[in-house]
Amino acid sequence: MSPHPKSGVPPPRRKRPALGDYTTANWRLVVLSLMAVPIGGAGAGIAWILVRLIGFITNISFYHTVSFAFNFPSHETVGWMAFVPPIVGGLIIGLMARYGSEKIRGHGIPEAIEAILLNRSVIEPKVAVIKPVASAIAIGTGGPFGAEGPIIMTGGAFGSLFAQLFKLSAMERKTLMIAGASAGMAGIFATPVAATLIAVELLLFEWRPRSFIPVAIAATAATIVREPLLGSGPLFAYHSALMPLAGLFVCIPVGITAGLLSGLLTWLTYRFEDGFGKLPVHWMWWPAIGGVLIGIAAMIEPRALGVGYDVIRDLLAGNLVFSVVLALLIVKSLLWASTLGSGTSGGVLAPLLIMGGAMGALEARIIPVGEPTLWALVGMTAVLGGTMRSPFTCIVFALELTHDMNAVLPLTVATFVAAGCTVLMLKRSVLTEKISRRGHHVTREYSTDPFETMFVEDHMTRDVRTLAGNMTVGDALRFFDEHMQLPPHADERDPDSYKHGLPVVDDRLKLLGMLLRTDVGKLRRGNYLPTVRIADVTPKARAMGYPDEPLSRVADRMAESDMDCVPIVDPQTSTLIGLVTRHDVLRARAMALGEEHERERIIDLHLHLPRWLRTFTAPRGNAGHAVQSDVRTMGQKPEDSAMRDASKRN
Repeated sequence: MSPHPKSGVPPPRRKRPALGDYTTANWRLVVLSLMAVPIGGAGAGIAWILVRLIGFITNISFYHTVSFAFNFPSHETVGWMAFVPPIVGGLIIGLMARYGSEKIRGHGIPEAIEAILLNRSVIEPKVAVIKPVASAIAIGTGGPFGAEGPIIMTGGAFGSLFAQLFKLSAMERKTLMIAGASAGMAGIFATPVAATLIAVELLLFEWRPRSFIPVAIAATAATIVREPLLGSGPLFAYHSALMPLAGLFVCIPVGITAGLLSGLLTWLTYRFEDGFGKLPVHWMWWPAIGGVLIGIAAMIEPRALGVGYDVIRDLLAGNLVFSVVLALLIVKSLLWASTLGSGTSGGVLAPLLIMGGAMGALEARIIPVGEPTLWALVGMTAVLGGTMRSPFTCIVFALELTHDMNAVLPLTVATFVAAGCTVLMLKRSVLTEKISRRGHHVTREYSTDPFETMFVEDHMTRDVRTLAGNMTVGDALRFFDEHMQLPPHADERDPDSYKHGLPVVDDRLKLLGMLLRTDVGKLRRGNYLPTVRIADVTPKARAMGYPDEPLSRVADRMAESDMDCVPIVDPQTSTLIGLVTRHDVLRARAMALGEEHERERIIDLHLHLPRWLRTFTAPRGNAGHAVQSDVRTMGQKPEDSAMRDASKRN
């Protein structure tokens, strides 16, 4: 080991990088977790305020009394006057959206996703105030929506505002924003695990402890604070007998039917939105037009109005007759799709539970196995999972709402079948289609970065040209002129044309620096004496890598330093052993894609298949190739090369 040139002390031996399952910095995780506790408590408080506000507006609109009790529209409270509250509510919402903030339109979750992806998890303070008020007006005046979407948006807004008070990164703000959103959902439904899962499946866009642990803490804190505010226990307590084996097979067609209904509801919502867009009136008036539709629905089936928690309980108890369930499914579906398409503020979870429960209750009439009310629960969960495409969240959500563990298997089968159907039928869900229509793209697929499992030594270029440090500036310039010619008409000031360069090493191949094409231009303009050594004027390498670290680390350094190639050195001696170039990174990426898309048969049973079938089962694969490598130093003296060869033999 050679001594340090200034102090004479050998450089410290570098240890292998500390690699682990996660890349979380522990102390930042603790800080975010502590900050998530007050956010969780505030989320439960916001949920309580929203519930009371919905009750207040409902009582004024339909019962003509001043009360904060949580009531629902009923046959006794609606009549021809049922047209007035939703129209007035729609007018107020339109005015609030136009002169307050347009972000209050819709069901809240797409707006939260947009804030995460496009606005660095920053939400305006006025949205945190206007959104719950607008949603309470929409639901309290008869809108067929749930309270969860608005509370997710409002809780997220509070988390974002809280995070903006501290010096945090955009990723940390995102974590606290989503902690507030999950806390709001847990505060409404008392479902902390489902609230955490919806953050993972729909909002976080990652699976890291630094994210989901603070979110889980916030959801738990909200559930604890919720108990003295809104009560404890399951919101829709239900207990069923174990599903017979034959019933599990029936769950497959039930899941397919739920998937078809989910696709139909998504399609209807955006067809109505397109229809409203063709009206010759400003979008401010659309919620009022939706209010007219609410009034018509109230005359047909009042149970389709409002948040509908009472209807969910009736479906799980089997209290509704066939004609009512059929009318409820048709009216609720059309009303929910049309009013949501009009831009009214409201959530999607509770309405989907009602429509799915109605579908399951209707199917129970012809299913000979299982309890009829259990099929209502299966339909609820399957339609919810198919529409939102978050099957894990929806299964756990149903279990936490009912505390019915006997329903685990039928819910799992039907929900995943429904989600699979909608994935095959539709490119986007009801949540992400709105984002796509605004010109943005969201992917719902999470995967491990393949570069995290690839090591530098397996993908670096070993056949490297180098410059000897004792080479003169004049010789180096002549070498560049002869061997490293630029493309015709290349602009010397264009960084994209001058990023490639050569490592500069001493006689023992120890890295001294990197001479880029831009540095060559500076050397030409620097009027250096021809006898000046190139090692004395070569800049230090802006980034280096080591053979025993993941390729992702080097790729990150390439991006941070704006380099097309990074020298790879021995961690103990700083001896150059290769380069990682942009081509190496792309080749590794192509290898990962090949493992995903290329098909091959490992075990061949030599079956005699028909010719038409052989086309689809023929093995395919790529032959690997080995790269002969060596580090070749230009400008070295013969004795230096001989010494290097002897060193390699030793």
